[in-house]
Amino acid sequence: MFAALRALRHRRFAFLWAGQTLSRIGDFVYQIVIAWWVLEETGSAAVMSAVLIVTFLPVAVFTLIGGVVVDRVSRPWLMLVSDLVRAAAVLGVAGLAATDRLEIWMVYALGLLFGIADAFFQPAYFALVPELVPEEDLTSANALTSLSFQLGRVLGPAMGGFIVATGGTVLGLFVNGGSFALSALLLLPLLVGAQAPQREPGEAQSHWRQDLREGMDTVRGQPILVLGLLAGALAAAFLVGPFLVSMPFMVGERFGADSRVYGFLLACFPVGFVLGSLWGGRLARLPRRGIVLFGGMALAAVALTLFGLPLPLAAMAGLALINGFSLELAGMAWTLLLQEHVPAEQLGRVASLDQLLSWTLTPVAFAAAGWATEHWGPGPAFVAGGSAAALVCLAALLHPVVRAVD
Repeated sequence: MFAALRALRHRRFAFLWAGQTLSRIGDFVYQIVIAWWVLEETGSAAVMSAVLIVTFLPVAVFTLIGGVVVDRVSRPWLMLVSDLVRAAAVLGVAGLAATDRLEIWMVYALGLLFGIADAFFQPAYFALVPELVPEEDLTSANALTSLSFQLGRVLGPAMGGFIVATGGTVLGLFVNGGSFALSALLLLPLLVGAQAPQREPGEAQSHWRQDLREGMDTVRGQPILVLGLLAGALAAAFLVGPFLVSMPFMVGERFGADSRVYGFLLACFPVGFVLGSLWGGRLARLPRRGIVLFGGMALAAVALTLFGLPLPLAAMAGLALINGFSLELAGMAWTLLLQEHVPAEQLGRVASLDQLLSWTLTPVAFAAAGWATEHWGPGPAFVAGGSAAALVCLAALLHPVVRAVD
């Protein structure tokens, strides 16, 4: 277990990871707080969905531009600006809420700002990690990054619910703004000596569209990256639809709409991710990364397919753990493949392209899962989505380039 944490020995990465963890927890606290504020102030599901949409759209629109910018400027400085802007915005909204002057359009504006900031912050974080740890500790650093997200996923909603119940939404907003401010402070040690990514000697400053084409050319030139981007995004879309759309209907159908069962099952998935992080992160080198990538996703898909069967709760909890554990190892393999096959000065662009594919397919996946659940029921929706994801992954495993990756 402790071997998985070895990347924290590197002081600059430890600061980055601590700030990212605080920010992640704050993100999930914000989701609970803002959802509760919208519920109290409007009681409208349409407004709730609109708040989510205005947060989602900027990421889809700006993520490619964000990746290009990440590869042109100092990544720690870009992340610092992103955190400070979000801290100021949330604390300003908290002040307006405390004086009963917060209006719904301001919440929309805050969501829009969050989406734009994420389009720059996440590619910058991804591209910065290989600069802070040696190659033999990349598996640990990547595992810790995933662990950061899962800690936010587990602790954030619980903290958000407790804060709203005891101190109200205003306190929750102040806590969220404070998390961004603390994250910014922890980035300060990384600014010493921070520079923009170095270009090849004699290479002129290019237009951002040319930079974007260079990133795409890098991907096109390596079949494992093309296959990983396309097949991985497609399989993930088949999985995320039933998981987010069909799950509550499945719980309602089999367990009498017991919210405790729903919460318990949702909590089992991140626990599986954490176990996968700790197990995979202890390795100095993850072998057979192509097979681990698609084999792990295939196993996760099979586990989710079985959710469509009338199984007892204990069995479904076990399948949720397997799903999370397998997806974590698959994610680690994919991250390492990107870090190994993409030049450091292009990592931001390729990471943003990966993120854009996922964001583009997600709404389609939601719509398909909603249609399948409505017409076939939640059980068949799980079977259809999980089986389709498994078939995509098994087809990818048959490709020689996947088996050739050491």
